[in-house]
Amino acid sequence: MLRLLGILFTVLLAIATAVVVWPQFFHLEQTWPFAQIVAVRGLVLGALLVVAVLALLLLLARPLRGFAASVLIVALLGAGATGVVGMTRGFGGSTMPAATDTSIRVLTWNTAGDAVSAEQIAQQILDQGADIVALPETTEAVGEQIAVMLREQGHPMWVHHVQFQPDVVDGPKSWHTTVLVSPELGEYSVIESSEDGSSNTGSVPSAVLMPVGGTGPTIVAVHAVAPRMEEMEQWRSDLRWIADQCPEGDFVLAGDFNATVDHMAGLGVEGGNMGYCRDVASRTGNGLGGTWPSSLPALLSAPIDHVMASPNWTPTGSVVIDDAGGSDHRGLVVQLEPAG
Repeated sequence: MLRLLGILFTVLLAIATAVVVWPQFFHLEQTWPFAQIVAVRGLVLGALLVVAVLALLLLLARPLRGFAASVLIVALLGAGATGVVGMTRGFGGSTMPAATDTSIRVLTWNTAGDAVSAEQIAQQILDQGADIVALPETTEAVGEQIAVMLREQGHPMWVHHVQFQPDVVDGPKSWHTTVLVSPELGEYSVIESSEDGSSNTGSVPSAVLMPVGGTGPTIVAVHAVAPRMEEMEQWRSDLRWIADQCPEGDFVLAGDFNATVDHMAGLGVEGGNMGYCRDVASRTGNGLGGTWPSSLPALLSAPIDHVMASPNWTPTGSVVIDDAGGSDHRGLVVQLEPAG
């Protein structure tokens, strides 16, 4: 009987390990609770290594050696597979290549409303030399303060903004998304369907900016709802909407996707992660550099903030910014070069 129970436990452990390591094979990457588990691959790796250590200890007990050996093999295979995913996407880098005459830098940072001051945001924009800045949960007033500070430092930027339910006084900061764009990319305008919410993410706003003049890309500042149990269907709908914002053409997506690249399986086209757009961090060695929550080390948190670009851009670098400035999200900055 004990032997049968051991075999059953080992089989169940093997199935559970396979599901949490690669849920997209089972089409469970957007299903609760697997969506939440795969978001933190660093914790999954740690848990599998703990199981492996416990199995090693059980090997000392002669009656349990067969069972312990089976558990050890499953745990090591799961940890190895997770490690391979980590090595493929990158465990994190802290340097960026030097900016060039043709490169652009894109910064995204969910500032958690008033948790980060305008001064802190402006300084980070200056330090990173950002040309496009997506700021979910930042109000238009704060964006204008930032723009004034940047102008005084010789780094002018235009401010664009989308707000859900603007008639509500003192509504939550999550109803705001602000975007700053360098004049060097040309003039931009927020499309009407973003402003009136007729085509947008459902609970918190994204902003689609079309170039009015100049040669800059279409910019989508993203904010998807978090995948809480009661919001799972809205979350899946938000991800589908975001993927639809990157058809063929010249696009940059940046913001709080509340999703990792694992959750995006099936949403990409021709090698893209969301539509035709490709995740920059996972192509420049920062794919497992977590951005939320900032209270945990980057390797133990979830990489849910992204910058993505269409194939006419080549990713050349990315950095997860350690100093969250009081927000529960770390910022992410990337560098792009025109392809070819």
